[in-house]
Amino acid sequence: MNLKDMTNNPYLLLTPGPLSTTETVKLAMMKDWCTWDDDYNNIVQDVRKRLVSLATKSVEKYSAVLMQGSGTFSVESVIGTVLPKDGKLLVVANGVYGHRISKISKTLGINTVVLASGEVEAIDLNRLTAALENDPEITHVAIVHCETTTGMLNPIDKVGQIVKRYNRIFIVDAMSSFGGVELDIDDLQIDYIISSANKCIEGVPGFGFAIVKTEEFDKCQQNARSVSLDLYDQWKTMEEQNGKWRFTSPTHVVRAFAQALKELEVEGGIKNRAARYKNNQKILSKGMKKLGLEPILNNELQSPIITSFYYPDSEYFKFSTFYLKLKEKGFVIYPGKVSDLDTFRIGNIGDVHQQDIEALLQAIEESRYWLNPVLEK
Repeated sequence: MNLKDMTNNPYLLLTPGPLSTTETVKLAMMKDWCTWDDDYNNIVQDVRKRLVSLATKSVEKYSAVLMQGSGTFSVESVIGTVLPKDGKLLVVANGVYGHRISKISKTLGINTVVLASGEVEAIDLNRLTAALENDPEITHVAIVHCETTTGMLNPIDKVGQIVKRYNRIFIVDAMSSFGGVELDIDDLQIDYIISSANKCIEGVPGFGFAIVKTEEFDKCQQNARSVSLDLYDQWKTMEEQNGKWRFTSPTHVVRAFAQALKELEVEGGIKNRAARYKNNQKILSKGMKKLGLEPILNNELQSPIITSFYYPDSEYFKFSTFYLKLKEKGFVIYPGKVSDLDTFRIGNIGDVHQQDIEALLQAIEESRYWLNPVLEK
C-alpha cells in the first residue's frame, strides 16, 4: 500500500473537530523529529510567529504559546495561569463550553461567577454591564466565541468593549472559530485567545495554543495552579530556548500543523477560508430547509462553523439510524448537545467544499426514511 492509499478516508467528517484534513497535512506526519533538534524547534518558532500574524496586525504586542493535549487542556492552562490567587472570574456562558470554563475555574479553586443565558438566546449585554458595575472584585471575563453546542457566534466585539470599559482582563475561547472567522485581537481588546490545532487551521489533534498579550502575561509568573499546565513556564521556555517545549511535544502533530498553516496561506488566508466556510453553511442551511429540516438559530446568531438542526417531526426518526445511513454514504455528522431540544449538528469546517455539501444534501434526501418508514421494512 502506498502513502496516498494510507491517507484516504472512508468518510468525510462534518464535525467541529477533529475534522477532515488534506492529504498533504496527513503526509507531513510521516517523518520523525527530535524534540531537542533545532530543525524541529525552528518549526515550532515559525508556527508561533505565524499564529500571532494571523491573530493581529499588532504583532509586537502579542506572543503565542503551544500546550500539549486537547483544546480543553489549553483552556485550563490559561484559566489556571492568568488568574491570580485573589482573582475573580466572570464566565459568560450560553452553552456547554462556556459552562466547562466555569467548571474548570471552580475546580481550580478560583472565585467564579457565571452569567448564564439560554442556549439559543443572544447574550444579554445589559446583564454583563450590570455585573461588572456591581462587582468590583471581578478581575477577568471569559467567553466562548463560537459556542458549538448550537453553532452560535457570540458578539465578542461588544463584550470586549464592555469588559474594557470596566478595565477587566478579557479571555476568549476561540476554539472553533480561530482561523475561520476574520478578527484582530488587538482591535477587539482581547488579552488571551485560545484555540486548537484540529479546528479551522485544519491540522490534527494533539495540542492547543494561546495567543497572549505580552504586557499582561508578564504579570502571571506566580499564578499557576499546575505544573504540566503552567502556561507561563511553557511560554518562558519557548521564548528562552528557541521553541523548546518543557515536556515531550507531539512532534508529528506540530509538523502537520506547520503544513496546515502553509495551506491556509495558499488558500488566501483567513479571509478566503472564512468565505468558503460561510458558503458551505449557506448552501447547507438553504438545502436542509428545502428538505424540511430547520436550523435552530436565526441567521444573525448563526456561525459559519457548525449548524444545529431540529429533529424532523416524525415518530419514526432516530438519530442513530440517520447517522448510520449517512455514514454508509460517506458522511459523519454530530449528535446534538442542546439541553432541552432534540437536535443534531453538521459542521462546515475542515477540507470541506461546496461540492461536498451538495453531495451531503443529496445523501440526506436519499436517507429520509422517516417520510415513508414502510419502505424500510
